[in-house]
Amino acid sequence: MFVGPMLNPSLDQLTDYPFARLATLLGGAATSDSIVMSIGEPQHPPPALVAEALAANAAGWGKYPPANGSAEFRAAVAGWLARRFQLPAGLVNPDTAILPVAGTREALYLIAQTVCGPRRGKPPVVLLPNPFYQVYAGAAVMAGAEPVFVAGDQPDYSTLPAEILDRTALAYLCTPANPQGSVADAALLARTVATARRHGFVLAADECYSEIWDSAAPAGTLAACGDSLANVVVFHSLSKRSSVPGLRSGFVAGDEGVIAAFARVRSYGGAATPLPVLAAATALWRDEAHVDQNRDLYRAKLDMAERILGHRPGFRRPAGGFFLWLDVGNGEQAALKLWREAKIRVLPGAYLARSGADGVNPGDRFIRVALVHDLATTEQALTRLADVLADKGAVRGSS
Repeated sequence: MFVGPMLNPSLDQLTDYPFARLATLLGGAATSDSIVMSIGEPQHPPPALVAEALAANAAGWGKYPPANGSAEFRAAVAGWLARRFQLPAGLVNPDTAILPVAGTREALYLIAQTVCGPRRGKPPVVLLPNPFYQVYAGAAVMAGAEPVFVAGDQPDYSTLPAEILDRTALAYLCTPANPQGSVADAALLARTVATARRHGFVLAADECYSEIWDSAAPAGTLAACGDSLANVVVFHSLSKRSSVPGLRSGFVAGDEGVIAAFARVRSYGGAATPLPVLAAATALWRDEAHVDQNRDLYRAKLDMAERILGHRPGFRRPAGGFFLWLDVGNGEQAALKLWREAKIRVLPGAYLARSGADGVNPGDRFIRVALVHDLATTEQALTRLADVLADKGAVRGSS
């Protein structure tokens, strides 16, 4: 008798990825007349310097790239971190505290494989915000850890019971938050860093949206570290900052011991960044003009969203990132209605959160709307969306 392969039983703890769930809900693929606002894929034109750098360094396609990238890339990243977050001189050593990564999703997953081990003879705990980026949960489960979901736009892990914190191996923090767009202030970051050090866990700060902000630049986790990077790693990407999701380029920086262990894990299961991509990324991290232009375009779309949707009780202008997190009463029903009546794909908030002990999913009432298109397309989509949501009977359970 044929016996199929034995799969990792941890997979049974995972729900389908949000976009697979959305496809099941809507029952059809995007069409030529539909507008996809469910995926955070920037549609702004990439800076011209990307193509220029790739072409100028084309000979690098014929070489295996080093896992730790190029000296020029690491120096560019270290310089950018110091300028952007006003870090003490020498805090981030470019040779021992920085690694390039193929976008940050892979890195956010692999950090759990790097740091999660038994704590006090029990499975380790991984702390996650709720709502959250789904990779965090998958990483925790596949590392054999117990995920603990902490509700709130920016959860304060320092308030958790000591018995949980003492078992914690890893805590994910996302600022600006995906999906809510909330930003952790400097005081919360300092408390969280102190908590990680007091209880001996690693704080993984996902700051991929840090350069897309409305009125004030978000504080950085490394700036809350004082004169040591102990227990902290931060993740940054060019996908959102520079509108190059296809470049698959980012970095992780922080605690040198964690970075060294992370490098060993990646030597087995990670992808090295090609030399031409490193060259393009180096140029991008050294340039702020295109980032300012990118931010201005997102800010213009937030102005548009506020004009079209700001009168709704469920509208809140995000402090950072490019998502609207709209309270519509019932996210699944709203997503289905928007697809059927307006050909707009949005993501139900419940797919980005887990139910608590009270059975309440903090994302149930919401939809996530990605403002990633050009201004004309965004205005068309938001106008369609507003028309559907204006129907008082559009979503059962709304208030």
